[in-house]
Amino acid sequence: MLTFKKAAVSFLALGSLLVGAGAAVADGGTPSGHTARSGDGAQTLCKRVPKIEKRIERALERINGDADERGSLARLEQRVAAAEDAGHTEVHTFLKNRLTARTTLKTTLGQRQKDVAAVKTWCQAQENGSDD
Repeated sequence: MLTFKKAAVSFLALGSLLVGAGAAVADGGTPSGHTARSGDGAQTLCKRVPKIEKRIERALERINGDADERGSLARLEQRVAAAEDAGHTEVHTFLKNRLTARTTLKTTLGQRQKDVAAVKTWCQAQENGSDD
């Protein structure tokens, strides 16, 4: 009998939720301010350009660092060589793939740095992307 009561209460609760959801969908409602926005977000992007520049510069400094710098290409190359010398084939393959990915990341970050510089120039010419 206790199981029947639990099941009945569960079905009633589920039914009330479905009825409430159906009423909300039928109402249609008005769009919130977030969904009614339009534009490309130029003002926000122009505001964030200095932070984006710093983040890219930090990442590039780390990647271009010496063998003592965590995250640098030099350190990863050193680890790849050590794994190869030790005969750890699986580790060598894994680290070699990470090295390839990090080298690609360096290229991507360089391109982003150029793109952000172009956006910064545009923002300055457009008075920080204002629509006025």
